[in-house]
Amino acid sequence: VPFLESGGGLVQAGGSLRLSCAASGFTLDYYNIGWFRQAPGKEREGVSCISASDGSTYYADSVKGRFTISKDNTKNSMYLQMNKLKPEDTAVYHCARLDSSCGGGEIRYDYWGQGTQVTVSS
Repeated sequence: VPFLESGGGLVQAGGSLRLSCAASGFTLDYYNIGWFRQAPGKEREGVSCISASDGSTYYADSVKGRFTISKDNTKNSMYLQMNKLKPEDTAVYHCARLDSSCGGGEIRYDYWGQGTQVTVSS
């Protein structure tokens, strides 16, 4: 299931980036979807997700209040608006389809993209 992420880059601390993810081969609206990130030497971290059933969202405590997930069903795409970025947000960000519920427990993924690098300088 192909995903194509874009929007990563280098930004100073306090800045903003908007990640985009275009999906093909399936309809995003039918699935729980989200973003996870992975930094070198660190475990994968689920950043945010959105539930297909009711549109409810989940955010990791580390990004709550700074990141916003959204989707556009007409474009079969999802987005991650990232504000007030911190150096610790530096990672490769992947959009993904969930193989679990969104929030409320372990989040599992069955398909994801190659990722886009986000680097936040101090």
